[in-house]
Amino acid sequence: MLQEIKTLFGDKLAASDGDIGHIQDFYFDDRSWAIRYLVADTGTWLTGRLVLISPMAFGRLDQPGKTLHVKLARKQIEGSPSIESHMPVSRRFEAEYHRYYGWPEYWSGGAMGGLAGFPMVLPHSDEVMEAQLRHSSRDDKQLQGVRAVTGFHIQTVDGMIGHVSGFLVDDKSWVIRDLIVEAGPWYAGKEIRIPSGKVERVSFEESTVFVSLSKADIQRTEEDHVAHASAESRGEASFRD
Repeated sequence: MLQEIKTLFGDKLAASDGDIGHIQDFYFDDRSWAIRYLVADTGTWLTGRLVLISPMAFGRLDQPGKTLHVKLARKQIEGSPSIESHMPVSRRFEAEYHRYYGWPEYWSGGAMGGLAGFPMVLPHSDEVMEAQLRHSSRDDKQLQGVRAVTGFHIQTVDGMIGHVSGFLVDDKSWVIRDLIVEAGPWYAGKEIRIPSGKVERVSFEESTVFVSLSKADIQRTEEDHVAHASAESRGEASFRD
């Protein structure tokens, strides 16, 4: 099921033995668009400490109760590697974090597309981990914060069209499927969706998301979507390429 990710901000986090705070943000990989970490605000429990939780620990999302259950104990979370600043998250921290919990590393080839791809394997030895760190070509800047990217401009192949106002995430695989964009005057102020697969790159320095679509592509897709939804609401058959 697709969720507007900002509706999860503020939801409670429940460990196996008690509450641990609430959801503050999510970090995602801007190549695979998979959520890599949830940022937990632990309130007075771990004052002044930023806690990251991997989707590998996510349990049931209780929408009516606005609670995400986490398959970890409070003591485990308390003893996890500490990170003092939001971004960037260093590869060395990630390696230490995954080793602490005994989880496989997504950057070594598996699960690049999201939670469903994670193999359940034993953690690597220290020697293997260090070798992977030395040979990893991934830039840590690929991790982006949802809150930080919200508001970024959208650059099509033929001009700017608006800004990012939200993200739609699959709450099973925890992969971002669509960017929600406020198109502004160009498209009568409408809110449109752009598939994450159409994003070429995210530039933090330029506060811009570059997409491989033209304005005409987006307008055509939106009109087709509206026509398709209208036909379905009337119970009519419709055809889409």
